Amino acid sequence: MSKDTSSHSPIHVIGGGLAGSEAAWQIAEAGVPVVLHEMRGVRGTDAHKTDGLAELVCSNSFRSDDATSNAVGVLHAEMRLAGSLIMKAADANQVPAGGALAVDRDGFSDAVTAAIAGHPLITVVREEVCGLPPREWDLAVIATGPLTAPNLAESIRQETGADALAFFDAIAPIVYTETIDMDICWYQSRYDKVGPGGTGKDYINCPMNEEQYNAFIDALVAGDKTGFKEWEGTPYFDGCLPIEVMAERGRETLRYGPMKPMGLTNAHNPAVKAYAVVQLRQDNALGTLYNMVGFQTKLKYGAQAEVFRMIPGLENAEFARLGGLHRNTYINSPTLLDGTLTLKSRPGLRFAGQITGCEGYVESASIGLLAGRFAAAERKGETLAVPPATTAFGALLNHITGGHIVSDDEPGKRSFQPMNVNFGLFPPLDPGAITKPEGVKRFRGKEKAAAKKQATAARALSDCAAWLNG
Repeated sequence: MSKDTSSHSPIHVIGGGLAGSEAAWQIAEAGVPVVLHEMRGVRGTDAHKTDGLAELVCSNSFRSDDATSNAVGVLHAEMRLAGSLIMKAADANQVPAGGALAVDRDGFSDAVTAAIAGHPLITVVREEVCGLPPREWDLAVIATGPLTAPNLAESIRQETGADALAFFDAIAPIVYTETIDMDICWYQSRYDKVGPGGTGKDYINCPMNEEQYNAFIDALVAGDKTGFKEWEGTPYFDGCLPIEVMAERGRETLRYGPMKPMGLTNAHNPAVKAYAVVQLRQDNALGTLYNMVGFQTKLKYGAQAEVFRMIPGLENAEFARLGGLHRNTYINSPTLLDGTLTLKSRPGLRFAGQITGCEGYVESASIGLLAGRFAAAERKGETLAVPPATTAFGALLNHITGGHIVSDDEPGKRSFQPMNVNFGLFPPLDPGAITKPEGVKRFRGKEKAAAKKQATAARALSDCAAWLNG
């Protein structure tokens, strides 16, 4: 979008997380002033620890950075093409993580906070917005995330006449690296994969034999857990299940999930294959902190320390942060929002980020990016076309504003659920878009699926570049 230095009334953005920060940045880069309202610094949340903008409260990973055959990597690339502040800060604060893009969480937040504070068209106001934006804020974006304060959530419910949908989310513990026993553990990425900034040895691996695994599962299931209390019956998001909930689904579930031993060879005893493996991923640039991959939990703190120290190599582990449980809230976006993320009952008011029902850091930021661009265009009297459905931007936007899952128990009823970006959200390729490579005899199964992903990714990036240039 072109820079416009003419005078405009400000657009108000509520929430200084990834989506709100990205929305504010995109609006300001379009030449429109922004007032960014952030309550942290005045009022905290159940999950945040600082008052920095774009604080990461769960994992430090932005997931795969492969833009040739992974939908998340494609979204990364599209955001970079669009001048994303979140991706710029992530790239500048990258830590090794195999094929993933992981960041030093403090450095990342500091970079976003500094960029927002230094932009001449952005004003940051530390205050809680307790209700819907006043009418005089004719253009506004609500990007308060999954931890929307109760007063604002109630105002949204009253405006829409619909109950907010909610799910639980859990965060994983972080361990001090020096307390991990490297005589038992070893460094290795699964299948020795070398990713951006990585070496193929980007994870710390803790091996378990069958007896150790079974004892761990028993302790995990029996451990003292945080109760649901008044939130009883609220569903989890399947992409971020607490480790003990996965264990309760079957004794072998973890061995085929976050504790799978495939692609790993014990450097201390290569001849013996581990029955299960716990992986830890670097969490800061110094390498002094590692987080337990897939170990988001609702175990109480005392139980966490006791159970997780049963893992070989973590017997003496000290935790920089234990795991926790918090309630995530999102609106029924397909019913309430139009294709530009505007609330149908109130023109000029947009929603962005996880409160819309997208899931994941980059997904949240990308919806903030789109909301910011739509709002800036509206302020300037321009019309911005929605991104093509063939792009990661468009596929995710379509899911939010029109996606649904049909309930098996209630045929015909729409049941909107949070979702990460994935190739299942993209429209099919045109017939003949993929052909058998020259000299290849077999072209089906995995080979054909891989070619389909590559073609879908290439189409997305080409169409995104055309949309941005248009």
